[in-house]
Amino acid sequence: MGNIRTFIRSIIDLALVVVALGVVLQILFPQALVFINADVTANLINLINQFSGAGLVGAIAAGIVYYLISRS
Repeated sequence: MGNIRTFIRSIIDLALVVVALGVVLQILFPQALVFINADVTANLINLINQFSGAGLVGAIAAGIVYYLISRS
């Protein structure tokens, strides 16, 4: 069970790095990322809007996501 948690945690860490890299690259080179065919910043903004539009349930879900990401 510990190996599975470690593996999933490493996948989540890698995904966070890829998302952060995508945001930075999209800010620095907005026209150069046409090969990805995804608007990373718009997707993040939509995710935040969905959390905020859901009221208390969205706040609880955002808190859970934050807890899962920030825990070591």
